[in-house]
Amino acid sequence: MKKLKLDLNDEDYMGSHEASVMWGKQKDYVRTIYNKYPKRFPEGTIRKFGKQLIVTHEGMEAVTGIKKSELVDKNN
Repeated sequence: MKKLKLDLNDEDYMGSHEASVMWGKQKDYVRTIYNKYPKRFPEGTIRKFGKQLIVTHEGMEAVTGIKKSELVDKNN
């Protein structure tokens, strides 16, 4: 298994609430999907730190089917 390099300054990492809202979902969407279907997130795209879930845009794209670039296009 490849070890991931983590840069906490990277804007790719988001809290579950922020990611849910960014993708146009209910604020508890990520937490609900993670609790019910954790295997839907590819390995290494979501992690729990205490009570906080951190997710990458790759994880959100996998779960929602909506690319991050499509979100930017919708807002322009």
